[in-house]
Amino acid sequence: MINRRRFSQAFAAVVATASVAGCAAPPETAPAASAAAGTSPTLVPVGPSKNAFGPLKQVNAGVLNIGYAESGPADGPVVICLHGWPYDIQSYVDVAPLLAAAGYRVIVPYLRGYGTTRFLAADTFRNGQQAVVALDIIALMDALKIEKAVLAGFDWGARTAGVLAALWPQRCKALVSVSGYLITSLKANLQPLPPRAELGWWYQYYFSTERGVLGYTQNRHDFNKLIWKIVSPRWNFDDTTYDRTAASFDNPDHVAIVIHNYRWRLSLAKGDPRYDGLEAQLEAAPVITVPTITIGSDFDGAAASGEGYRKQFSGPYSHRVFTGIGHNVPQEAPQEFAKAVMDADHS
Repeated sequence: MINRRRFSQAFAAVVATASVAGCAAPPETAPAASAAAGTSPTLVPVGPSKNAFGPLKQVNAGVLNIGYAESGPADGPVVICLHGWPYDIQSYVDVAPLLAAAGYRVIVPYLRGYGTTRFLAADTFRNGQQAVVALDIIALMDALKIEKAVLAGFDWGARTAGVLAALWPQRCKALVSVSGYLITSLKANLQPLPPRAELGWWYQYYFSTERGVLGYTQNRHDFNKLIWKIVSPRWNFDDTTYDRTAASFDNPDHVAIVIHNYRWRLSLAKGDPRYDGLEAQLEAAPVITVPTITIGSDFDGAAASGEGYRKQFSGPYSHRVFTGIGHNVPQEAPQEFAKAVMDADHS
Protein backbone atom coordinates (compact mmCIF):
# COMPACT_ATOMS: atom_id res chain seq x y z
CA MET A 1 0.00 0.00 0.00
CA ILE A 2 2.22 2.77 -1.25
CA ASN A 3 1.92 6.12 0.50
CA ARG A 4 0.51 8.90 -1.70
CA ARG A 5 3.28 11.42 -1.11
CA ARG A 6 6.09 8.87 -1.28
CA PHE A 7 4.82 7.47 -4.59
CA SER A 8 4.44 10.92 -6.08
CA GLN A 9 8.06 11.75 -5.29
CA ALA A 10 9.35 8.46 -6.71
CA PHE A 11 7.23 8.83 -9.84
CA ALA A 12 8.63 12.33 -10.33
CA ALA A 13 12.16 10.98 -10.46
CA VAL A 14 11.26 8.35 -13.05
CA VAL A 15 9.38 10.62 -15.42
CA ALA A 16 12.07 13.27 -15.10
CA THR A 17 14.67 10.72 -16.17
CA ALA A 18 12.51 9.89 -19.16
CA SER A 19 12.32 13.64 -20.05
CA VAL A 20 8.61 13.69 -19.37
CA ALA A 21 6.95 16.40 -17.28
CA GLY A 22 7.53 15.17 -13.72
CA CYS A 23 5.61 15.54 -10.51
CA ALA A 24 6.71 15.98 -6.93
CA ALA A 25 4.96 16.16 -3.61
CA PRO A 26 5.85 18.93 -1.17
CA PRO A 27 7.93 17.84 1.82
CA GLU A 28 5.99 16.98 4.92
CA THR A 29 6.00 19.52 7.73
CA ALA A 30 8.69 18.60 10.24
CA PRO A 31 8.08 18.69 14.00
CA ALA A 32 10.12 20.94 16.23
CA ALA A 33 12.55 18.17 17.14
CA SER A 34 14.10 16.52 14.10
CA ALA A 35 14.91 12.83 13.84
CA ALA A 36 18.44 11.68 14.48
CA ALA A 37 18.97 10.14 11.09
CA GLY A 38 21.80 7.74 10.35
CA THR A 39 22.64 7.80 6.66
CA SER A 40 24.44 4.82 5.19
CA PRO A 41 26.84 5.05 2.28
CA THR A 42 25.09 4.94 -1.08
CA LEU A 43 23.84 1.39 -1.58
CA VAL A 44 23.64 -0.67 -4.74
CA PRO A 45 20.49 -2.84 -4.95
CA VAL A 46 21.36 -6.52 -4.78
CA GLY A 47 21.14 -8.72 -7.84
CA PRO A 48 19.16 -11.94 -8.32
CA SER A 49 19.06 -14.13 -5.25
CA LYS A 50 20.23 -17.72 -5.01
CA ASN A 51 18.21 -18.22 -1.83
CA ALA A 52 14.81 -19.87 -1.69
CA PHE A 53 12.29 -20.54 1.03
CA GLY A 54 11.68 -24.13 2.04
CA PRO A 55 8.25 -25.74 1.80
CA LEU A 56 5.54 -23.33 2.83
CA LYS A 57 3.33 -23.96 5.84
CA GLN A 58 -0.40 -23.31 6.22
CA VAL A 59 -2.42 -22.55 9.33
CA ASN A 60 -6.04 -21.60 10.00
CA ALA A 61 -6.02 -18.18 11.63
CA GLY A 62 -9.16 -16.08 12.06
CA VAL A 63 -11.07 -15.96 8.77
CA LEU A 64 -8.07 -17.16 6.77
CA ASN A 65 -5.93 -20.17 6.04
CA ILE A 66 -2.60 -18.34 5.95
CA GLY A 67 0.39 -19.50 3.95
CA TYR A 68 3.76 -18.60 5.39
CA ALA A 69 7.47 -19.35 5.19
CA GLU A 70 9.38 -20.15 8.37
CA SER A 71 13.12 -20.12 9.00
CA GLY A 72 15.38 -20.47 12.01
CA PRO A 73 15.13 -22.29 15.34
CA ALA A 74 11.62 -23.03 16.61
CA ASP A 75 12.53 -21.72 20.07
CA GLY A 76 14.21 -18.53 18.88
CA PRO A 77 12.85 -15.02 19.40
CA VAL A 78 10.23 -14.37 16.74
CA VAL A 79 10.43 -11.88 13.89
CA ILE A 80 7.40 -11.47 11.61
CA CYS A 81 8.24 -9.89 8.26
CA LEU A 82 5.36 -8.33 6.31
CA HIS A 83 5.25 -7.55 2.59
CA GLY A 84 3.26 -4.94 0.70
CA TRP A 85 1.63 -4.32 -2.66
CA PRO A 86 2.59 -5.37 -5.27
CA TYR A 87 5.06 -7.70 -3.58
CA ASP A 88 5.02 -10.92 -1.58
CA ILE A 89 7.11 -13.04 0.77
CA GLN A 90 10.01 -13.11 -1.73
CA SER A 91 10.91 -9.61 -0.57
CA TYR A 92 12.42 -11.38 2.46
CA VAL A 93 14.11 -14.31 0.74
CA ASP A 94 17.56 -12.90 1.61
CA VAL A 95 16.58 -11.31 4.93
CA ALA A 96 15.20 -14.50 6.47
CA PRO A 97 18.42 -16.56 6.34
CA LEU A 98 20.40 -13.69 7.87
CA LEU A 99 17.99 -13.47 10.79
CA ALA A 100 17.77 -17.26 11.11
CA ALA A 101 21.57 -17.48 11.31
CA ALA A 102 21.42 -15.00 14.19
CA GLY A 103 19.04 -17.32 16.07
CA TYR A 104 15.67 -15.82 15.19
CA ARG A 105 12.53 -17.72 14.29
CA VAL A 106 11.42 -15.87 11.16
CA ILE A 107 7.80 -15.95 10.01
CA VAL A 108 6.96 -14.46 6.61
CA PRO A 109 3.23 -14.70 5.82
CA TYR A 110 1.32 -14.02 2.64
CA LEU A 111 -1.15 -11.25 3.39
CA ARG A 112 -4.82 -11.75 2.51
CA GLY A 113 -5.19 -11.84 -1.26
CA TYR A 114 -1.66 -13.11 -1.94
CA GLY A 115 -0.01 -16.45 -2.59
CA THR A 116 -1.39 -19.47 -0.79
CA THR A 117 -3.44 -17.52 1.77
CA ARG A 118 -7.15 -18.25 1.35
CA PHE A 119 -10.42 -17.27 2.99
CA LEU A 120 -12.04 -20.12 4.90
CA ALA A 121 -15.55 -19.11 3.82
CA ALA A 122 -16.75 -18.06 0.38
CA ASP A 123 -19.08 -15.42 1.78
CA THR A 124 -16.51 -13.55 3.92
CA PHE A 125 -16.24 -9.87 3.01
CA ARG A 126 -13.07 -9.39 0.93
CA ASN A 127 -11.97 -6.48 3.04
CA GLY A 128 -8.68 -4.64 2.62
CA GLN A 129 -8.98 -1.98 5.33
CA GLN A 130 -5.96 -1.47 7.57
CA ALA A 131 -7.36 -2.69 10.90
CA VAL A 132 -8.49 -6.00 9.40
CA VAL A 133 -5.10 -6.78 7.85
CA ALA A 134 -3.48 -6.15 11.25
CA LEU A 135 -6.04 -8.44 12.90
CA ASP A 136 -4.96 -11.16 10.46
CA ILE A 137 -1.46 -10.98 11.94
CA ILE A 138 -2.81 -11.10 15.50
CA ALA A 139 -4.80 -14.20 14.48
CA LEU A 140 -1.66 -15.73 12.96
CA MET A 141 0.29 -15.10 16.15
CA ASP A 142 -2.48 -16.68 18.20
CA ALA A 143 -2.63 -19.70 15.91
CA LEU A 144 1.14 -20.20 16.19
CA LYS A 145 1.09 -19.49 19.95
CA ILE A 146 3.37 -16.47 19.55
CA GLU A 147 2.79 -14.04 22.41
CA LYS A 148 5.15 -11.31 21.23
CA ALA A 149 7.28 -10.66 18.14
CA VAL A 150 9.47 -8.13 16.45
CA LEU A 151 7.45 -6.78 13.52
CA ALA A 152 9.13 -5.55 10.35
CA GLY A 153 7.64 -4.39 7.10
CA PHE A 154 7.39 -2.04 4.16
CA ASP A 155 4.43 -0.68 2.21
CA TRP A 156 1.26 -2.54 3.33
CA GLY A 157 3.55 -4.44 5.69
CA ALA A 158 4.84 -1.27 7.38
CA ARG A 159 1.31 0.03 7.80
CA THR A 160 0.11 -3.31 9.19
CA ALA A 161 3.03 -3.55 11.61
CA GLY A 162 2.46 0.05 12.68
CA VAL A 163 -1.23 -0.54 13.32
CA LEU A 164 -0.45 -3.61 15.40
CA ALA A 165 2.25 -1.77 17.38
CA ALA A 166 -0.11 1.16 18.01
CA LEU A 167 -3.20 -0.80 19.05
CA TRP A 168 -1.65 -3.94 20.56
CA PRO A 169 1.80 -2.90 21.86
CA GLN A 170 1.78 -5.87 24.24
CA ARG A 171 2.17 -8.12 21.17
CA CYS A 172 5.02 -6.13 19.59
CA LYS A 173 8.52 -6.37 21.03
CA ALA A 174 10.00 -3.90 18.52
CA LEU A 175 9.16 -2.38 15.14
CA VAL A 176 11.04 -1.77 11.88
CA SER A 177 9.02 0.37 9.50
CA VAL A 178 10.10 1.46 6.04
CA SER A 179 8.78 4.95 5.21
CA GLY A 180 7.96 5.50 8.85
CA TYR A 181 4.46 6.13 10.16
CA LEU A 182 1.95 4.94 7.56
CA ILE A 183 -1.26 4.58 9.56
CA THR A 184 -4.07 5.82 7.31
CA SER A 185 -6.32 8.76 8.12
CA LEU A 186 -9.46 8.61 6.00
CA LYS A 187 -10.16 12.27 6.77
CA ALA A 188 -6.71 13.37 5.62
CA ASN A 189 -7.01 11.27 2.46
CA LEU A 190 -10.03 13.32 1.40
CA GLN A 191 -7.80 16.36 0.97
CA PRO A 192 -6.27 16.84 -2.49
CA LEU A 193 -2.56 17.03 -3.13
CA PRO A 194 -1.09 19.66 -5.45
CA PRO A 195 -1.89 18.81 -9.10
CA ARG A 196 1.63 17.71 -10.01
CA ALA A 197 1.69 15.40 -6.99
CA GLU A 198 -1.66 13.87 -7.92
CA LEU A 199 -0.12 12.75 -11.22
CA GLY A 200 1.99 10.20 -9.36
CA TRP A 201 -1.11 8.69 -7.81
CA TRP A 202 -2.63 7.75 -11.16
CA TYR A 203 -3.43 4.15 -10.28
CA GLN A 204 -5.50 5.24 -7.30
CA TYR A 205 -8.01 6.77 -9.70
CA TYR A 206 -7.71 3.85 -12.11
CA PHE A 207 -8.67 1.45 -9.34
CA SER A 208 -11.66 3.65 -8.52
CA THR A 209 -13.28 2.77 -11.85
CA GLU A 210 -14.77 -0.44 -13.16
CA ARG A 211 -12.45 -0.10 -16.14
CA GLY A 212 -9.58 -0.17 -13.66
CA VAL A 213 -10.89 -3.34 -12.04
CA LEU A 214 -11.10 -5.02 -15.43
CA GLY A 215 -7.70 -3.70 -16.46
CA TYR A 216 -6.01 -4.86 -13.28
CA THR A 217 -7.71 -8.25 -13.53
CA GLN A 218 -6.48 -8.75 -17.09
CA ASN A 219 -3.06 -7.08 -16.84
CA ARG A 220 -1.91 -7.43 -13.25
CA HIS A 221 1.38 -9.09 -14.23
CA ASP A 222 2.54 -6.21 -16.41
CA PHE A 223 0.81 -3.59 -14.26
CA ASN A 224 2.68 -4.58 -11.13
CA LYS A 225 5.96 -4.94 -12.99
CA LEU A 226 5.58 -1.32 -14.06
CA ILE A 227 5.05 -0.31 -10.42
CA TRP A 228 8.26 -2.13 -9.46
CA LYS A 229 10.20 -0.19 -12.09
CA ILE A 230 8.72 3.16 -11.08
CA VAL A 231 9.35 2.86 -7.34
CA SER A 232 12.78 1.14 -7.57
CA PRO A 233 14.35 2.65 -10.71
CA ARG A 234 17.93 1.57 -9.83
CA TRP A 235 17.03 -2.03 -9.06
CA ASN A 236 17.82 -4.15 -12.11
CA PHE A 237 15.70 -7.13 -11.13
CA ASP A 238 15.43 -9.90 -13.72
CA ASP A 239 12.31 -11.61 -15.04
CA THR A 240 12.88 -14.65 -12.84
CA THR A 241 12.91 -12.51 -9.71
CA TYR A 242 9.75 -10.69 -10.71
CA ASP A 243 7.88 -13.78 -11.91
CA ARG A 244 8.58 -15.59 -8.64
CA THR A 245 6.59 -12.87 -6.87
CA ALA A 246 4.03 -12.33 -9.63
CA ALA A 247 2.75 -15.87 -9.13
CA SER A 248 1.30 -14.71 -5.81
CA PHE A 249 -0.98 -12.25 -7.64
CA ASP A 250 -2.90 -15.21 -9.09
CA ASN A 251 -4.62 -15.61 -5.73
CA PRO A 252 -8.39 -15.67 -6.41
CA ASP A 253 -8.99 -12.82 -3.96
CA HIS A 254 -6.07 -10.61 -4.99
CA VAL A 255 -7.95 -8.16 -7.18
CA ALA A 256 -10.84 -7.81 -4.74
CA ILE A 257 -8.53 -7.08 -1.80
CA VAL A 258 -6.37 -4.57 -3.70
CA ILE A 259 -9.34 -2.71 -5.14
CA HIS A 260 -11.15 -2.56 -1.81
CA ASN A 261 -8.03 -1.38 -0.04
CA TYR A 262 -7.54 1.63 -2.31
CA ARG A 263 -11.23 2.49 -2.57
CA TRP A 264 -11.59 2.28 1.21
CA ARG A 265 -8.64 4.63 1.68
CA LEU A 266 -10.45 7.23 -0.45
CA SER A 267 -13.79 6.61 1.31
CA LEU A 268 -15.21 5.20 -1.94
CA ALA A 269 -15.88 1.82 -0.32
CA LYS A 270 -17.10 1.08 3.17
CA GLY A 271 -15.19 -0.99 5.67
CA ASP A 272 -16.69 -3.52 8.03
CA PRO A 273 -18.63 -1.65 10.72
CA ARG A 274 -17.43 -4.15 13.32
CA TYR A 275 -14.05 -2.43 13.15
CA ASP A 276 -15.24 1.17 13.29
CA GLY A 277 -13.95 1.47 16.85
CA LEU A 278 -10.46 0.40 15.85
CA GLU A 279 -10.44 2.73 12.86
CA ALA A 280 -11.54 5.61 15.09
CA GLN A 281 -8.52 4.96 17.29
CA LEU A 282 -6.27 4.92 14.22
CA GLU A 283 -7.83 8.12 12.87
CA ALA A 284 -6.45 9.85 15.97
CA ALA A 285 -2.88 8.98 14.84
CA PRO A 286 -1.89 7.09 18.01
CA VAL A 287 1.71 7.41 19.12
CA ILE A 288 3.73 4.19 18.87
CA THR A 289 5.50 3.40 22.14
CA VAL A 290 7.52 0.27 21.32
CA PRO A 291 11.22 0.43 20.35
CA THR A 292 11.32 1.42 16.69
CA ILE A 293 13.70 1.91 13.80
CA THR A 294 12.27 3.70 10.77
CA ILE A 295 13.92 3.62 7.36
CA GLY A 296 13.86 6.13 4.54
CA SER A 297 15.09 5.44 1.01
CA ASP A 298 15.33 7.25 -2.31
CA PHE A 299 11.67 6.37 -2.83
CA ASP A 300 10.70 8.67 0.04
CA GLY A 301 12.20 11.77 -1.57
CA ALA A 302 12.16 14.78 0.76
CA ALA A 303 10.47 12.68 3.47
CA ALA A 304 13.46 10.30 3.69
CA SER A 305 14.86 12.23 6.67
CA GLY A 306 12.00 11.00 8.83
CA GLU A 307 11.49 14.43 10.39
CA GLY A 308 7.83 14.51 9.36
CA TYR A 309 6.86 11.56 11.56
CA ARG A 310 9.41 11.60 14.41
CA LYS A 311 6.78 12.81 16.89
CA GLN A 312 4.70 9.65 16.30
CA PHE A 313 7.21 7.48 18.19
CA SER A 314 7.75 7.87 21.92
CA GLY A 315 9.85 4.81 22.78
CA PRO A 316 13.51 4.09 22.00
CA TYR A 317 13.87 5.30 18.42
CA SER A 318 16.30 5.78 15.58
CA HIS A 319 15.96 6.56 11.89
CA ARG A 320 18.13 5.36 9.03
CA VAL A 321 18.38 6.67 5.50
CA PHE A 322 19.40 4.20 2.80
CA THR A 323 20.41 6.10 -0.32
CA GLY A 324 20.68 4.43 -3.70
CA ILE A 325 17.75 2.04 -3.32
CA GLY A 326 14.02 2.22 -3.91
CA HIS A 327 10.86 1.10 -2.17
CA ASN A 328 11.45 -2.65 -1.78
CA VAL A 329 14.06 -2.13 0.92
CA PRO A 330 14.33 -5.71 2.27
CA GLN A 331 14.88 -7.19 -1.19
CA GLU A 332 17.15 -4.41 -2.44
CA ALA A 333 19.22 -4.11 0.75
CA PRO A 334 18.70 -7.31 2.78
CA GLN A 335 21.79 -7.02 4.98
CA GLU A 336 20.95 -3.50 6.06
CA PHE A 337 17.32 -4.42 6.68
CA ALA A 338 18.25 -7.49 8.74
CA LYS A 339 20.65 -5.39 10.80
CA ALA A 340 17.87 -2.89 11.48
CA VAL A 341 15.67 -5.72 12.76
CA MET A 342 18.36 -6.99 15.12
CA ASP A 343 19.23 -3.49 16.32
CA ALA A 344 15.58 -2.67 17.00
CA ASP A 345 15.22 -5.88 18.99
CA HIS A 346 18.22 -4.94 21.15
CA SER A 347 17.34 -1.28 21.61
